[in-house]
Amino acid sequence: MTIIFVLKEFIITDEQSERVVLVGLISQEQNERQVREYLDELAFLAETAGIEPVKRFTQKLDKPHSVTFVGSGKLKEIKEYVVENDIGIVVFDDELSPKQLRNIEKELQVRILDRTHLILDIFARRAQTAHAKTQVELAQYKYMLPRLTRLWTHLERQRGGVGMRGPGETQLEIDRRIILDKIAKLKKDLIEIDQQKSSQRKNRGKMVRVALVGYTNVGKSTLMNLLSKSEVFAEDKLFATLDTTVRKVIIENLPFLLSDTVGFIRKLPTELVESFKSTLDEVREADLLVHVVDISHTSFEEQIEVVSRTLADIGCAEKPVIMLFNKIDIFTFVPKEEDDLTPRVKENITLAELKETWMNKIPDNCIFISAKQQTNINTLKSILYERVKSIHIQRFPYNDFLYQQYEGS
Repeated sequence: MTIIFVLKEFIITDEQSERVVLVGLISQEQNERQVREYLDELAFLAETAGIEPVKRFTQKLDKPHSVTFVGSGKLKEIKEYVVENDIGIVVFDDELSPKQLRNIEKELQVRILDRTHLILDIFARRAQTAHAKTQVELAQYKYMLPRLTRLWTHLERQRGGVGMRGPGETQLEIDRRIILDKIAKLKKDLIEIDQQKSSQRKNRGKMVRVALVGYTNVGKSTLMNLLSKSEVFAEDKLFATLDTTVRKVIIENLPFLLSDTVGFIRKLPTELVESFKSTLDEVREADLLVHVVDISHTSFEEQIEVVSRTLADIGCAEKPVIMLFNKIDIFTFVPKEEDDLTPRVKENITLAELKETWMNKIPDNCIFISAKQQTNINTLKSILYERVKSIHIQRFPYNDFLYQQYEGS
């Protein structure tokens, strides 16, 4: 067995597509409601990866157990369910350390995945271009490097003592060197690809650039298709789009470039953030960001925070932003009973009432649409027209010809 074959096993194959259980931890950092929502998202990730979640386990701990993530009693409970129901994979909602991964796998005797591994698997399945494939492969190797020991447990007993080198230790050193060499090569490949893409961006001239950003599965690709009249791949699954797509859009007589970028997600693996920084160059170089939000999602405000933090991490916090609340066609609320004296929560608030909250403070940068039903799309186009026009006039203040074009002359 060599490291080349190990990387192929990183991806969940069709034969391994089976029933799985999910495990989450209620801790000081995430309460019960958050864990429930995180597990909903983890279940969606599992389905996107082609495996079927059938059971969830949660436990209250101040912090993850350093050896087994959950307590010994909970691990025993999970094991009993796994054995009785012929479960082949157990997925944990947080990233597991190599030590935790090794101990849990030894105890449960099934394949163990964490959230990071699952996301990497989905990215590997979704990657289409050489750029995306290279970025995903780099992230996979970075994730794999500290976890090499569990791949060679069949050689543990063969390790040599003082003055000797057992075959297991030798193989681990060989694989570590192979992975480090591969990481170095992939980084070099990415630099070359990034240089090519940088040249492509320069060749686009001085056209105004608008970038669609947002949480994964909020409808960015659907909106892209609608505005650019193109056929960007879009479906109701997480990370349907990995590669940045750029299209020329013309509203009335005003052309600009519109880019659709990879969606963000909670607990995004560090390996992916690092590997996909070059993909986000379209966001860094954009003149205007359109932050697409799924207002029908119960945690849309938390998703906004995740995207805002990620934008800040890549140096885009100060860019002008239009907040675009999508999927108003499937927004629902549950009216409170007249005798219900409990405080109102988000689920009890109508869309009209939501609009009167903090959203009311940014009326010029806040739009409510349904890309699927094409509701309020003309309003969106009008606002985009005015914002792009303003940026273009600032860029070419003395260009009378362009100014006359904008005025419809």
